[in-house]
Formats: sequence, structure tokens, C-alpha cells
Amino acid sequence: MRTNARLRAAAMALAMIASAAATAGAQSDQANYDEAKVGNFPPLDPLTTADGKKVTTPETWGKVRWPELLRLFETEMYGRIPEAARSIRPTYQVRSEDSNALGGKAIRREVTIRFTSDPEGPRMDLLVYLPKRASAAAPAPAFVGLNFGGNQTVDPDPGIALGRTWTRPGKGLPRERHTAAEKSRGTAASRWAVERIIDRGYALATAHYEDIEPDFDGGYRYSVRALLDRDGKGRPAPDEWGAIGAWAWGLSRALDYLETVPEVDANKVAVMGHSRLGKTALWAGVIERRFALVISNNSGCGGAALSRRIFGETVGRMNRSFPHWLCANFQKYSDREADLPFDQNELIALIAPRPVLVCSADEDLWADPKGEFLGALGADPVYRLLGTDGLAVRQMPRTSRDGLVNSTIGYRIRPGKHDVTPDDWEAYLNFADRHFHHGSQ
Repeated sequence: MRTNARLRAAAMALAMIASAAATAGAQSDQANYDEAKVGNFPPLDPLTTADGKKVTTPETWGKVRWPELLRLFETEMYGRIPEAARSIRPTYQVRSEDSNALGGKAIRREVTIRFTSDPEGPRMDLLVYLPKRASAAAPAPAFVGLNFGGNQTVDPDPGIALGRTWTRPGKGLPRERHTAAEKSRGTAASRWAVERIIDRGYALATAHYEDIEPDFDGGYRYSVRALLDRDGKGRPAPDEWGAIGAWAWGLSRALDYLETVPEVDANKVAVMGHSRLGKTALWAGVIERRFALVISNNSGCGGAALSRRIFGETVGRMNRSFPHWLCANFQKYSDREADLPFDQNELIALIAPRPVLVCSADEDLWADPKGEFLGALGADPVYRLLGTDGLAVRQMPRTSRDGLVNSTIGYRIRPGKHDVTPDDWEAYLNFADRHFHHGSQ
């Protein structure tokens, strides 16, 4: 009888532990939008080394602190890109070209970038628009970014090939790749403002991010990352790249191609991304120094927003919903933001002294606009140490459709929701005009 009682007591204790764990998980997944409940963590100083020494010179930043921070973000968050990735030698195949696109203002080109000789292996289909007035003697600066639905969503032009995409079935059902539907043409055109970009004298290159890696847990086996799985483990090492790392690597391969295009000024290429691809653009800007300018739009947690602020999306919620985005080591910081040895202001600081623009929307609380501004502000000391004007304001600007803090660290908060709008592109173009010394700026 005593044994049965002990078993019942043990079972009850286990049930209580399971219930408490479930309750804690549910609580941690409830987003906080109350500033009074934000974690009280002082901002991390990017100019203090791990052993507590103050960085006071650009030389010490470059030789000591920059590598130290990069190593932390590589091994603890985004994951390091394996050295073997250098062995991937992409090839380029021009699939189509229209020399009179956009009513004769542009050249529209489709280029397949293959990462393997296997025709069914990972590849990236790059859509490129070049201003007709660009030439080898007067090359155009460019924007590069990944899109969410396939290249045919960027513009309704029927000449753009329908991209490959993945089904989003219910839980437990298989993921399947298929050709995008005709009705998807131009559905994301408002997010790209192609004609406006061309009118302002810029080139544009974009690719579907799922060409590089499908965006679901398990998409690894269809990814460029799987090409380097020499041991057949089916997963990268805990400190190796997640999907965001793979997408960032793909952005570098797009830049490789643009370097072969005489009409593009490869020294003036801006990388831009929205939402999870805003996180990707920031990381691409860190690991790829050839990107001359970086734009993060509504990137939130894992992007520009400070992780140690418990507001909107959190590290735990992101890791549980999207465990494939970041390296496995980052899982240990779920609901333990106080343990983070770095924060996102230090990620932005790693881009210095190159210009970076952080953009927010006042209704996009999930992305934590205040946290995004504080991330930009927290990178300011590094930018100033390196001789730039940093961020020109100390207080978060008021919401404005036309407002833009156009310093080396730029910031903008507009009215509206989680999206990319034509007004956003006006800000991107104005920011790039100033820092690329382009157009009338």
C-alpha cells in the first residue's frame, strides 16, 4: 500500500511539474506590449570587451572588439558559415532578357545561379532590372533583396518566369514544391516599386528566399546547407549556420553576379530586407563587407530590436516558432535574455562605418519599434569612434510618413503596419542618394 501511495505521489508530482512547465511556456508565448513590464536590462556597451576593457581607438575596435563580437554572433546566434562553403562555385545562366522593359526604361534580365551541377539541386533565380541609361562608363548603384513569394510577384510583367514555391499545409502533412500560380503575378509589386527605383537611376536584383532554403523546420535537406552535409547528419553542427545564415550567403552570391555586370557599380550596392529578411539583411551586412549600405525594415527580434527588451516577439517565441532560422546554440537563450552576452545594437555596430538604415512602423508592435530605435542608438558610439556622425538624434522621432533621420545610422518610423510601402522606398532611395552621392543629393 505504501508503495502504491508513493507511486501516486510521484505521479502527482510529475503532473504538477508538467502543468507548471506548460503554464510557463504559455505565459512566455504571450506577447508583452506594456512598457512597464519590459525587462530592466541596461544596454550592452559595444565598446567594452569581454574582459571589461574599454575600446578607445579604431584600431582596438578593428583588431580586438570587432572579431570578438563577430565570433559571438557567429557561434551563439546566426551560426558560422562552414569553410567548405567556399568550395561552392556558382555558375550563371541568363534565362531571358527584355531590352525594353517598363515601357523602354529598363533592361529586365533573368539569371539562374546554380550552386551544383545537379539540375534539380539548389539554385537561385535572380531577377535583375537595369536602367537603360546605365553603362560601363556610368554604372548604376543597385539594391539587392530577397522576396517572399517568387520573382513573378515583384512585377506583373508576364515575361517573368513563374517561380518555384512550397505548399504551406496543415500540421503533419508533407511539404511540396510546385510552380507558382499565374494569379500571383504582381501581388507584391507595392513592396518593390521597381519603376520608381529605375527612374531614380538604380538597378535592382531580387530572388525568392526559398530558392536558397525553404522556410520551414526540415527545409535544411533542400537547402544549400545540405550541400555541405558531408557526414549525412541531416543537421548542421550547433554553432553552424541556420536558415538566416543561408539566406545571407545567397545575398552574397547575388552580389557576386552583379560584380560581373558592367552597368552596375558593384561598390555601391545596398542590401535591403523586410521582416525575417530584414534580420537576414543585417546579418548579410555584417558578414559581407562588400555591401556598401544596409537597410532593415520591420526586422524586430533577431534583427534591429534589442533582444533584452521583453516586448513583442521574444527570443523564446522566435526559437519555438522558427527553430531553423538560427543556430542550435541560440536555443539556450529562449526566455533567458538576461544570459545573452551580446545584443542587437552590437550587431548593427559590426556594420560600421558603412551606412545602415533601420525602419519601423508604429502599428507593428510585434517588431518593437522602440527596441529597433534603441538598437540603432546603441550602435552610435562605434560609428562615432570610427569618424562618422552616427545617429543624429537621441530621442525616438515622432511618427511621420515623410520623416527620415538621414545620418550614417538612419532611422525612420512611419504610420501603419508590418509591410513595405512606396513611401518606404522613397526613404530608402533618399538615404542611398545621400550616402552614394547619387542623383540630386
